[in-house]
Amino acid sequence: MQTTTGYSVEMVQIVKQFGSVTANDHVDFRAKAGEIHALLGENGAGKSTMMCILSGVYRPTSGEIRIHGEKVRIRSPKDAMKHGVGMVFQNFRLVQTLTATENIVLGESSSFWRGPGWLTKKSEEIEAISKHFGLPFPVDRPIWQLSVGEQQRVEIVKTLYRGADLIILDEPTSVLTPGEVEPLFETLDRMKKEGKTVIMTTHKLKEVMFASDRISVMRKGKMIAAMAKTETSERDLAQLMVGQENFKSRTAVREKIHGSPMLVVKGLDVYAEHGRKVLDRLDFHVSEGEIVGVAGVSGNGQKELAEVLTGLRTWKQGSVRFDGHELRNGSVRAAIELGIAHVPENRMKSGLAGSLGTVDNLLFKTYRSKERSRFGLLRTGSNRTWSQNLVKRYDVRTSGIDAPVQFMSGGNQQKLLLAREIDQDPKLMIAVHPTQGLDVGATAGVHDVLEDLRRKGRSVLLISEDLDEVLQLADRIIVLYNGRIVGNIPREGANRASIGLLMAGSEEDAG
Repeated sequence: MQTTTGYSVEMVQIVKQFGSVTANDHVDFRAKAGEIHALLGENGAGKSTMMCILSGVYRPTSGEIRIHGEKVRIRSPKDAMKHGVGMVFQNFRLVQTLTATENIVLGESSSFWRGPGWLTKKSEEIEAISKHFGLPFPVDRPIWQLSVGEQQRVEIVKTLYRGADLIILDEPTSVLTPGEVEPLFETLDRMKKEGKTVIMTTHKLKEVMFASDRISVMRKGKMIAAMAKTETSERDLAQLMVGQENFKSRTAVREKIHGSPMLVVKGLDVYAEHGRKVLDRLDFHVSEGEIVGVAGVSGNGQKELAEVLTGLRTWKQGSVRFDGHELRNGSVRAAIELGIAHVPENRMKSGLAGSLGTVDNLLFKTYRSKERSRFGLLRTGSNRTWSQNLVKRYDVRTSGIDAPVQFMSGGNQQKLLLAREIDQDPKLMIAVHPTQGLDVGATAGVHDVLEDLRRKGRSVLLISEDLDEVLQLADRIIVLYNGRIVGNIPREGANRASIGLLMAGSEEDAG
């Protein structure tokens, strides 16, 4: 539908306050039909809050929303959908035990009990939509049996099935493997060509420059700039996001300070719950003052390797020596006591307890220590002071140390997690996708932390699917494919093309 303004959605002077915190400060945002609009900003900049207001999750404190030039009141996701607005969240909102079809029709007034064959007809209708937009998934399979990429497709089809012509995607590529990103962008392009408005919040500047038509940038709750993609560059966008005064380029030059091997893995065989071998005769080491990157497409053993080294999973054969000691098989406490820190793949699932506050989350690994407790009772006062000092030192922005951490931005959650792990002065940091879903400023902060550990002579095992990150940080790169090491490449000889081939299973004898 065309309007006199030419915009399918206009958000005018939006203010959103959470108590004393102003998340959106008189923000204007506009997007047109038939375009992919990228909304950028640091974690906590207010962009997700804006999209939650547009999709009915939050109500604005003040301001107005116009859809196709008409002023509307959106007080719930149901209201939003009536106006053709649907949102796909970074953390999917699906019932794991229901099938894809059941999730998509869930909440319809017709219910499931419309007689025999009704659900089959719905499955056929949904399958036709998924095929039309290039979003394949098994419609009759339970959600828990689908890959993350397939679950995202279910969420997108759910918005299309319900009639959305304005689709919001929150960090859509943060959960995808490299091979799933391009098909997603092809789908978004198809939506655009059919006149739909696609709004994408993301931190990945390369993807913004590749996929979007227009870009809006937010910083500290305010709209900083809006422009066509052709009017800007990755560097300009990065400066807008973090502020000119805070922007700095990182250099690739570094001093070699490798010491003796800290972690030595030999002949490691690991099996998954279903009996398939996921790690096959792994041999590698990580030295003091060395960052070793582990590259590979998701599902090639990276997750299991991190779990073995942190005591979350047992191994079948082989040995793991750390700091001169044999690592006890399947003991989390032994790994912690030896000095192994862990930043897990999913910070809110495995790293932090979202409903608890900052103090409790910081205490998870140290509550037994004499500094944190006495005679089995926590030292409440000193623990709060300690927590406040850590929050200040690592610039963790929170509305209060008692507020549930689930309400923090992703970047601040990650900084809190790093603060807890680094405060123990670890000898080895195992960092799994440490910057996934983070913006430019937060990513640089995490990289600084890992570089600082290296300079202090600590060891870092960096497991990441972001090749740019691995190439930038690692002194040496191990490539995993089908649970085997197919490449062990020093920093000086590493390049994106050769590592990409190894990740895809080509040239397995290289390195």
